Amino acid sequence: MRAISSLIPNIPAASTNLLICFSHLRWNFVYQRPQHLLSRAAKSDIVYFLEEPVFEDVSSPRLDLRTTDEGVVVGVPVLPHGLSGEQVVNIQRELLDDLLATLPDRPLIFWYYTPMALEFSRHVRPEVCIYDNMDELSAFRGAPAPLLALERELFERADIVFTGGESLYEAKQGRHHNVRCFPSSIDVSHFGKARLASLDQAEDQSSLPGPRLGFFGVIDERMDIDLVGQLADLRPDWQFVMIGPVVKIDPNSLPQRSNLHWLGGREYRDLPRYLKGWDVGIMPFAMNEATRFISPTKTPEFLAAGVPVVSTPIKDVVRPYGKMGLVEIADGAEEMISKCDLLLSRPKQPWLLTVDEHLSKNSWDKTWDRMREAIDRVMLPVEKIRAPARRESVNV
Repeated sequence: MRAISSLIPNIPAASTNLLICFSHLRWNFVYQRPQHLLSRAAKSDIVYFLEEPVFEDVSSPRLDLRTTDEGVVVGVPVLPHGLSGEQVVNIQRELLDDLLATLPDRPLIFWYYTPMALEFSRHVRPEVCIYDNMDELSAFRGAPAPLLALERELFERADIVFTGGESLYEAKQGRHHNVRCFPSSIDVSHFGKARLASLDQAEDQSSLPGPRLGFFGVIDERMDIDLVGQLADLRPDWQFVMIGPVVKIDPNSLPQRSNLHWLGGREYRDLPRYLKGWDVGIMPFAMNEATRFISPTKTPEFLAAGVPVVSTPIKDVVRPYGKMGLVEIADGAEEMISKCDLLLSRPKQPWLLTVDEHLSKNSWDKTWDRMREAIDRVMLPVEKIRAPARRESVNV
């Protein structure tokens, strides 16, 4: 048995299922869809979140485990340097088998965010297989060559497919018999803190003069960094606050201006303190293959914070947010500046009433409840059919 670095956490006796999530995103990277959903799953199920491997100067592989405050157990394979691709896959398969052997007998759910995980997990037969297709990963920079073929296999294996937005749903609905659209949702109480008079804004932006315009999220090939530089040039008296980790692009390529502030990543819990100090939120996404199917989680988060928003014409922002008048849509720097001018001068209260009416219909709690209902509907017949084969390996 491969080394599992910590004791298996205490398992609640009343836990319903054993859910193993395979993710290309790390739990501590940016708090987004996987964290919101799986934290809620952990209230009733045993949830393991298996990340991609890290490579260190170790003599033998191991699986590091830790439990988050939300009760999710995060597993990180730690592998030696110098392994071949086949060895990496085989070791992860062994680590998965060893982990499953230590866990209690519960109905097993495999939840995939990345089809690449099939390479080391396809031999296990879960009671239910879920593909939460939150992004079109094949369009992202550096996407692995086998990804599309593995996604086709995952569609064949999955009992249910969730999509992270309407555009993805329209693109994928014909590929599976049970595709459900669950767009980005919102934790209103968390981001609503930005509206509280008692909340102090973040100290590292408090000295900046107004107006302040802000962005938060991952800064990668999906951001139009030239557009950001143009905005800063067109309004040198405005301050642009950009929050988020820089990945897959050269940090030196980011435009540098005296009124453009790249603050790096910030904790999810601290975001309301930044949003409180912003007059306008900007979503300067590039219009490219990587953004064709995105459904930005930050859209309703800006709204819950009471921050008016201007976005480039991303399809899942135009529909529904643009059409409902909740978000201004702009194509190009001049139009974005014009829309920002409009928002800076427009009274907020009538807009906020419309925003709050829309947000009252949605939440991550409601989204998870609807997802769970969909899972339960496929779980019951699957349990009857597959239960005798529980946890058996099958030939690849």
